[in-house]
Amino acid sequence: MKLKLLTASLFAAALYTGAAVADHGPTTVGGASMLPERNIIENAVNSGDHKTLVAAVQAAELVDVLQGEGPFTVFAPTDEAFAALPEGTVETLLKPENKAQLQTVLTYHVVPGNMNRDALWEEIMENDGTVAFKTVQGEYLTVARNGNNLMVMDAQGNSANITVVDVAQSNGVIHVIDSVLMP
Repeated sequence: MKLKLLTASLFAAALYTGAAVADHGPTTVGGASMLPERNIIENAVNSGDHKTLVAAVQAAELVDVLQGEGPFTVFAPTDEAFAALPEGTVETLLKPENKAQLQTVLTYHVVPGNMNRDALWEEIMENDGTVAFKTVQGEYLTVARNGNNLMVMDAQGNSANITVVDVAQSNGVIHVIDSVLMP
């Protein structure tokens, strides 16, 4: 009887701990701690998976914007997502003369507001499986179900899977995606 009670107590504690972690999003991305008291830039700089994104944000002079009050929902492509673009694309976008184009691409990955997975899922379910969000850039991204996961589709019809959800920030939330989206 004591063994059953102990097992039940440990199981309940594990469920409680898991629920607490799920409410606050992942604690690491790219091998680095993501602290909810840090802003989007402070956390992204530490992620081992977002070096290209950070370099692009710096080249586009968007650091101050993403350190701002927000809240923002950022769909953050990984380094692998940038590497999958056609050869030379990233290098071309990072050139000073292409700053406006780079800003357009990057702000297309940002939606005003704090849309965690539950909020996205609720919107999707209320809208027959897909919902469009106006980005900071001005055009729309579509978020849809992909089984039990979520994916984001761009204006070109390309899609990105959300691989890590709910990375809490002091000024919003980051969802890690596996492709770069294009307006």
